[in-house]
Amino acid sequence: MKLLFAAAEGSPFVKTGGLADVIGALPQALRQSGADARVILPKYKVIPKAFSESMTYLTHIEVPMGWRSCYCGVFKLELDGIPTYFLDNEYFFGARSGIYGHGDDEERFAFFNRAVLEILPHIGFQPDIIHSHDWHTGMIAPMLHKHYRHNPYYQSIKTVFTIHNLQYQGVFSYSILGDLLGLDDSYFQPGGVEFKGGVSFIKGGINYSDQVTTVSRTYAREIQTEYYGEGLDGALRSLGNRLSGIVNGIDQESYNPATDPNLSYPYRSSLDAKRLNKIALQRELGLEERGDVPLIGMVGRLTGQKGLDLVERILFELMEQDDVQLVVLGSGDPRFEQLFEDAAGRYVRKLAVQIKFDEGLARRIYASSDLFLMPSRFEPCGLSQLIAMRYGSIPIVRETGGLNDTVQSYNEFTGEGNGFSFTNYNAHDMLHTIRRALRFYTESDHWGRLAHNAMGGDYSWSRSADEYYALYARLTDVPVKEIG
Repeated sequence: MKLLFAAAEGSPFVKTGGLADVIGALPQALRQSGADARVILPKYKVIPKAFSESMTYLTHIEVPMGWRSCYCGVFKLELDGIPTYFLDNEYFFGARSGIYGHGDDEERFAFFNRAVLEILPHIGFQPDIIHSHDWHTGMIAPMLHKHYRHNPYYQSIKTVFTIHNLQYQGVFSYSILGDLLGLDDSYFQPGGVEFKGGVSFIKGGINYSDQVTTVSRTYAREIQTEYYGEGLDGALRSLGNRLSGIVNGIDQESYNPATDPNLSYPYRSSLDAKRLNKIALQRELGLEERGDVPLIGMVGRLTGQKGLDLVERILFELMEQDDVQLVVLGSGDPRFEQLFEDAAGRYVRKLAVQIKFDEGLARRIYASSDLFLMPSRFEPCGLSQLIAMRYGSIPIVRETGGLNDTVQSYNEFTGEGNGFSFTNYNAHDMLHTIRRALRFYTESDHWGRLAHNAMGGDYSWSRSADEYYALYARLTDVPVKEIG
C-alpha cells in the first residue's frame, strides 16, 4: 500500500501545533505494517538548515495556476525511514517568515494543492491514497476530480481528508475559483466548495474526498451538530459512513518519564520520584517547596477554546484554598495572559505563570504536577491530556471531543478510570470536579490506583494506525493487516 500524506506542516521539519505531530508520527506507525508511507510539505524558509541542506534536488516543473504557470522545485529527504518531498517556490514559501497568516495564503496553498498532484508522475511514486490534512490541503480532492480523473495515471488514486480543527476553514473570495483553482461554476454550489458566498478549502476536502476523518470519535459526532459544526454540520451529516473519527496517539518513546532528559528525576511509575520533580519545579518557579501540596498544571494556548473563561470565573476562589498550587505555561489571548499574571502577583508562592512556550518546561510540568486541568469548550482530540497521563499527572477535563474518548472519570467503587471529568460547560461544575480530585489526592489508596491506571494506558499510535490502515484497505481492496 502506497500512501502520500499532504500537509502544511510536519514534525520535525516545521511545527506550529498538533497537526505536525500527527504528520511526524502516523506515517512511522504505518510503515511498521509494510506500507510505503511518504510525506509532502512546502519548502519553507523556516525549515532548519540542518534539514534543508540535507535535501536532494529531484526535478522542477511548471504548475498551472488558472491562466498562468508557476515554478515548482522538488526536493527529497529521508529521515527515520520516511521519504519526505518538499515543494519549492521562493515567492510562496522561501522568502516568508512563519508559515500561515499571510495576505495571499489562498494563492500559496492553491499552488501547493495543485503541485502535489502535478509532481506525481515526475517523482517515481504513484500513491494508492493521498491523505490530506486540514484546510491547507482541502483542494487536492476537488482538483483531482476536475483536472486529472481523465488521466489513466490518476484514475485509481483514492483520497482521504482529515479535519484536525473545523474552526479553521480557509474561506476566500469567489474570484479564486477559476483564477487560482481552475474550477468552473459547477463546483460553486452547496455540495461543492461554496460557503457563505466564498470558496471554502475545507469544504472542498469534505465534499470531494472518498473518506473524511477527524481526530476522535466524539468530535466526529459533535461536528454534525449545529453547536460544533461551524456552519458545516449539514455537509458533514450528508457524508453518512464516509465520516469517521480516529483518536490521535503520542510518541511514547519521546514522551517517556523514564528517559526524558528534561526531568530532574527520571522515573517509571514512582509517585515518590514525581514528588521530587515537583519540589524541583517549585524551586525553579519560586513556589513554596512542599511535596505534600497538590500541584495543578496547565500547558497550552491561552484561548477561549481551552475553557479559560471558566478558569477566570473560579480562579481566585480556587487559589483561596489552603492546599493547592497552580502552574500555567502558554500564551495567547492578552485577556487571559493578564488574568494569570495579575493572579500570580497576588498569590506569589501558590501560582506560577510563564507566558511563553518552552518544551522542556512543559515536560517538567507534566512530570511534576499531580493534576492537569484542561476544561476545553471543544477539543477535536487533544494531546496534552495523553502526555499528562503518560507522566502520571491526572487530567481534569470537560467531556468533549477527544477528551471524552481518552479520559474516563474515576469510579471509587470499582477503581476504574484515569482522570476526572464534568459534562456541562459551567465554571462551578468544573470547580466541584477539581475539589473532588483534590479530595482523592489525600487518599493514598485511591490516588495510587488512579496514577497506575493513567500511567499504564496505551497512548501510542499503534491502535490508531491499525484503524487508519483498515480504512485505507477498504478504499483500495488491500487485505487488512494489524500493525500494533
